Amino acid sequence: MLLGIYCGAIYGGSISAILLKTPGTPASAATILDGHPMAQRGEAGRALGISTVSSSIGGVISGVFLILISPLLAKFALKFGGDEYFALALFGLSIIVSMSGKQIMKGLSAAFLGLLVATIGIDDVTSVARFTFGCSDLLSGISLIPAMIGLFAVSEVFLSMERSATREKVEQKKIKLLPSKSDFRKLLPTALRGSIIGTIIGTIPGTGGDIAAFVSYNVAQRTSRHPEQFGTGCVQGIAASESANNGTTGGTLIPLLTLGVPGDSTTAVLLGALTLQGLSCGPMLFTNHADLIYSIYVGFMSANVLLLILGLLLMRVYIRVLSVHDYFITPAILILCVVGAFAINKSYVDLISMFAFGVLGYFLTKLEVPLSPIVLAIILGPLAEKNFRRALMISHGSFEPFYTSVITMVLFAITLIALVVPPLVNLIQAKRAKKKNKADT
Repeated sequence: MLLGIYCGAIYGGSISAILLKTPGTPASAATILDGHPMAQRGEAGRALGISTVSSSIGGVISGVFLILISPLLAKFALKFGGDEYFALALFGLSIIVSMSGKQIMKGLSAAFLGLLVATIGIDDVTSVARFTFGCSDLLSGISLIPAMIGLFAVSEVFLSMERSATREKVEQKKIKLLPSKSDFRKLLPTALRGSIIGTIIGTIPGTGGDIAAFVSYNVAQRTSRHPEQFGTGCVQGIAASESANNGTTGGTLIPLLTLGVPGDSTTAVLLGALTLQGLSCGPMLFTNHADLIYSIYVGFMSANVLLLILGLLLMRVYIRVLSVHDYFITPAILILCVVGAFAINKSYVDLISMFAFGVLGYFLTKLEVPLSPIVLAIILGPLAEKNFRRALMISHGSFEPFYTSVITMVLFAITLIALVVPPLVNLIQAKRAKKKNKADT
């Protein structure tokens, strides 16, 4: 039951992300970038089909890794210390440059704002309250879910209220249950790569589907022959995000079952469920309860197959949401946003922060500032800060771990490439456009 809920929820978050520009889970935040633009041009069915197939591929491949090489991946995950986590977070933050397209300064400004928001709360190292202004509800920082709901959903509600009088309904194209052969050829390589990325990142405790989705999206854009299409409704963009975030479902189970270390907060619940049954996760679980391990394998793979079947069969039901008039759907979305933001911590501060981020998202959208860098910075900022300081404390202030670890150096090299290449590409394209204009005149 818990495995079915886990896999289904990660996939289900993409449905609202594509149709309503509201990520159902943090792992679906990257899906908005290409899923919603595709829905806006009348191809919601196509976007949902790509998402469903990619999600199932990610889940099944991560399940294969879970069954075949879980001990090896668990040992690899144990090699991650403070410096490796910092390098991984830095690599994740480098995605902002490519995510911003030609508006790099706007993207970096948005990311800087997100990093400032991420500093709110108790300092993990010194236990000093930062920027809480005496509010006890802010000691744990700004909750990610209310911030995401505000930036994407509430801001979209405000924009919808503004344009509802003049906006025409987008006619949705004929819905096909499965992606076309052309789409399948595009999504398959990206989904396979995203599944592997998601599985590997999922094995690293403390990460999750949101980080994996953005990293996979970045890699897909870097390796694409047409990176300029990302963010406009690109098949590979949806496939990269959904295969990676569903790939983490099997990845997070690897350290849980082999080492007894939950990969994320959701698998911590699974650990508690197993403990209540008198079972201790770790190497002895495979020896003493082999029958249970195989039951978990079968249940996990079955959940990902059922995800594919149910997702495709119910696709037409999901899309009917778009046929509802804005006068009805806009207040309904706003009510669900309020309920969702309040239900997490039952805190009115979360509601205030949600509406504050909604107003912020509204004005930033008007200024054509990308919103995704803010979310990415809120997710990765604390991970980068905590592990940078942790690595320095372990090494007594020495920077040696940052240039002696092979994993760290590889991640730093990839990050440097990610930071340098997009501005160079933009510069080359600008020079070519200028020469072409001179030649035409």
